Amino acid sequence: MSEDLDALDAETFRQRWRSWLAENYPPEWRIPIIHRISGDDERRWHRMTYEAGWRAPAWPKEHGGLGLSLEKQLIMHHEMELHQCARVLDSGALLLAPALMHYGTREQQERYLPAILRGDDLWCQGYSEPNAGSDLASLRTTAVRAGGDWVINGQKIWTTLAKEADRIFVLARTNKDVKKQAGISFLLADMDTLGLTVRPIMNLAGEDELCEIFFDNVRIPAGNIVGEVDQGWTVAKALLGDERIANGAPSLSRQSFDVLEQLIDGVGLADDLGQTDRAAQLFCDVQDLAALHSQVADAAIRGEVDNAALSLMKVLATDVFQRISDELFTVASEAAGLHDAAGVGGVELDLRKIYMIARPSTIYAGANEVQRNIVATMLMGKPSS
Repeated sequence: MSEDLDALDAETFRQRWRSWLAENYPPEWRIPIIHRISGDDERRWHRMTYEAGWRAPAWPKEHGGLGLSLEKQLIMHHEMELHQCARVLDSGALLLAPALMHYGTREQQERYLPAILRGDDLWCQGYSEPNAGSDLASLRTTAVRAGGDWVINGQKIWTTLAKEADRIFVLARTNKDVKKQAGISFLLADMDTLGLTVRPIMNLAGEDELCEIFFDNVRIPAGNIVGEVDQGWTVAKALLGDERIANGAPSLSRQSFDVLEQLIDGVGLADDLGQTDRAAQLFCDVQDLAALHSQVADAAIRGEVDNAALSLMKVLATDVFQRISDELFTVASEAAGLHDAAGVGGVELDLRKIYMIARPSTIYAGANEVQRNIVATMLMGKPSS
């Protein structure tokens, strides 16, 4: 597709994308909320959109993206919601690529960005550790320069889809003699590097998307560092901003609220005033979240990053999603605990899995309790001792 999609008016663009989804999106993937495509299916999706000219809507055109306005990016996301598309993480395009564009060398951009676009490379994020999750600056994984290499030792945990990934971007401590945020570097490694071991973790939803990774004298080329030595925290903060824009999106809340509405009607509670009052409050919360997300994303694209707003949006989005999943459990009663599709109220989704997916949402990308403290400090300053 060689035409300038951003030059189309909004309605023409919407119809074009909607038609392409209707004609090309695999029907077996149309399982909203509880299904995330990964591995070979994710590669297939990226290649499909790349070959059709729909890949990387937010990337600048000079890097092979579509360079779309925020309005059109939101249209694409909304149409995917309406089409009941599955979730896709896409850490390479959404998280790593912006860092490479801003901090990477020309060689790194030319090596990694085309492979991300084509779907040849899947990436995972090596940030959290057993004792460094929300307090990420406390990480203990080290990288020591040895001739023409960096040698990495340590452990990462809760690394999403690591078992499917080809490469990983890693935060590692390269200087222990400065304050903890200042001695961290941002490194790139292949997952098949000698000494790198991936161990999947089975969760209560019966999935093993999350993994722990062990680095035992993992050697990577010295050129696999993004940005300056000891300045990886600056790169990481930029990625966390992009991640919180994604994690603050209203998609899961909107989709789960649609399920809640169907369930309320299906079990005969549409006339129950208490039930409709709770649903109305949740509906308002979802709409407020959508409006906030639009404002924050628009400001971020203009380069006006408000870290307090990013953290707050992530807190609100995951809180709303959890409260809707709680209400789904309340309405479905004992059927909510069944494995697979409960079939209650005409809803053919695994309500238990929705609940399980919502539980960790207030922990990943920075626990909500920590984010509230960060926001309070940003807005009101540190408490006096």
